[in-house]
Amino acid sequence: MLTVNIHDAKTQLSRLVDQAARGETFIIAKAGKPMVKVVPLEAGDRETACRLGFMAGEISVPDDFDRMGSDMITELFDGKTA
Repeated sequence: MLTVNIHDAKTQLSRLVDQAARGETFIIAKAGKPMVKVVPLEAGDRETACRLGFMAGEISVPDDFDRMGSDMITELFDGKTA
């Protein structure tokens, strides 16, 4: 397994990441002492965790959503107690 010092890892990061993505694990060392091991992600780890629209059709927003609580907000801005 390849061991690279921190300085070389910084200057060759793109190449090292490409190698790791192809499955070539390597270690980054500081002053000759191994610090971290870089390994490729599994196929399932590469997918995005956040999906837009994942609850589509499961919730509903009321038609007056943008007006909900407007009376209380107006009272609070006018200095009146609710």
